[in-house]
Amino acid sequence: MTVNKPTERTTCVVVGGGPAGMFLGLLLARAGVEVTVLEKHNDFLRDFRGDTVHPTTLKLLDELGLGERFAELPQSKLDKVGFAIDAETNLIFGDMARLRVDHPYVAMVPQWDLLDLLAEAGKAESTFTLRMNTEVTGLLRESGRVTGVHYRTADGTDGELHADLTVGTDGRWSIVRRLANLKPKELPVRFDAWWFRLPRYEGDQGSALTPQMRNGHFGVLIPREGYYQIAYLAPKGTDARLRAKGIESFRRDIADLVPWFAGRVDTLESMDDVKFLEVRLNRLRRWHDKGVLCIGDAAHAMSPMGGVGINLAVQDAVATAHLLAGPLLRGQVTPKDLAKVRRRRLTPTFLVQVLQRGLQHLALMPVLAGKRNGPPPGMARLFTLIPQLSFFPAYLIGIGFRPEHAPDFAKRQA
Repeated sequence: MTVNKPTERTTCVVVGGGPAGMFLGLLLARAGVEVTVLEKHNDFLRDFRGDTVHPTTLKLLDELGLGERFAELPQSKLDKVGFAIDAETNLIFGDMARLRVDHPYVAMVPQWDLLDLLAEAGKAESTFTLRMNTEVTGLLRESGRVTGVHYRTADGTDGELHADLTVGTDGRWSIVRRLANLKPKELPVRFDAWWFRLPRYEGDQGSALTPQMRNGHFGVLIPREGYYQIAYLAPKGTDARLRAKGIESFRRDIADLVPWFAGRVDTLESMDDVKFLEVRLNRLRRWHDKGVLCIGDAAHAMSPMGGVGINLAVQDAVATAHLLAGPLLRGQVTPKDLAKVRRRRLTPTFLVQVLQRGLQHLALMPVLAGKRNGPPPGMARLFTLIPQLSFFPAYLIGIGFRPEHAPDFAKRQA
């Protein structure tokens, strides 16, 4: 007996309900484009996702009329990036207070709260649909053009969703990218990251993101509400060795890196509390094919250096809405239209990746090799003598090379 698959149609199908996908879905829906966002999980609750919401994204939320609702979410605010010189001295490398913007800080908000906010806003748009528990398993093709997706729901139902445009916003392991045969150029990365949390007590440092560099160890302390979110960086290929050595050894490494954490590391009960992230740095040579486009991490996986990946992904989404809402409404999305997205977003992507590779070479690897504690001495002297230089890293982290603003069709009053 042959079972017919459900066949449905939308104008644009967005694969992946992360920040890029949810912002793109909301923006296109506000233009009147029928858009369906597919998310394979049943909720947005994943730990240690990109929780940084930068000044440009905060401004975007204001433009969308969502700023006040976002401000009500539990959050901490980072307004400085400071390298630890010694136990009592931080070198301020990036000072957000020097930025002339409405929100001179990075808001640290659980990503699921941001995504829930965007999903709720999407529900107010008649052309917006969010489907959870729906995993893309293939691409539909007709006459050499992608015409939608095959999907499977959590109950095992297979179906087809036809669309004028399929957009992959499904992250660094994008199935859309793979099925569309879009090949990334891999850039050299010599480290990986491990994420965990430790308690934060009253009187601890407050609003600075603080890299720690000591005795061959490198970590980044991010103050959150009631805890520190910590990224521990180590050379590639060491995950198996770290886990084989066990939690006691890892606790000693962290206490060696940050001595004042010595009384807190026992809260790490096992290596299961330490989440591994394989760091990749790449970008697609071509972001599109006929009927399909990749943006965000699906088009360019970023290093965690600087924490700007989510900001770039959101700006990709805004640019995509600017450029493609009109063609989608006309039903005429051409490869030339799709190529405009890469053309608009390639320069900021390229420049950020150049900076990330430079930070890896100059600031990170000498520390991991045991050649230096702290930032490069020349940089430390320069920023100590001329503290106004802290404007430039703050600008690159908080605003970036080409900030995007909401299209007029998407703007709302709070």
